[in-house]
Amino acid sequence: MSDADDDDDDDAPPIQTGGKNYITRAGHDRMRAELHALLRVERPKIVEIVHWAAGNGDRSENGDYLYGKKRLREIDKRARFLGKRLDIAEIVDPAAQPQRDRVFFGATVTFVTESDIARTVTILGVDEADFARGEVSLSSPIARALLRARVGDVVRLATPAGAEEIEVLAIRYPDP
Repeated sequence: MSDADDDDDDDAPPIQTGGKNYITRAGHDRMRAELHALLRVERPKIVEIVHWAAGNGDRSENGDYLYGKKRLREIDKRARFLGKRLDIAEIVDPAAQPQRDRVFFGATVTFVTESDIARTVTILGVDEADFARGEVSLSSPIARALLRARVGDVVRLATPAGAEEIEVLAIRYPDP
């Protein structure tokens, strides 16, 4: 298995070819903190456990040794992934958006569906979006449908059940 295949296994959406990996400062800082914790805190602890376990004799049935080696591979894979994503990240400050009347990266958008259900989402980078917090990836279908829209615009959203029209009710950006 090649390194490229390893990165595909990390459950993160791929960056489009030629696309930029937009991310907020907060998202970038969280990824850097995770990388630091993996390399400077967790990995040294696991290396110490593996070293201790290796000194206990037969490694083939040594749970601490086997788990430790597996965890080291996971840490190294995640650290490589984070490093590559951080290398191509382009930090964007949504508060600095000059066209605040249109939907762009970092916008918080309230829209209403054909079923009169109002929803609010914030459009963020693929590495920081969390749907449970109302954050969607810039590459998600809802974000692609909303991009460049203004309040009052009706846009078509492709869904598994078919196309749906949604109307933009409000657009907000963080205060500068």
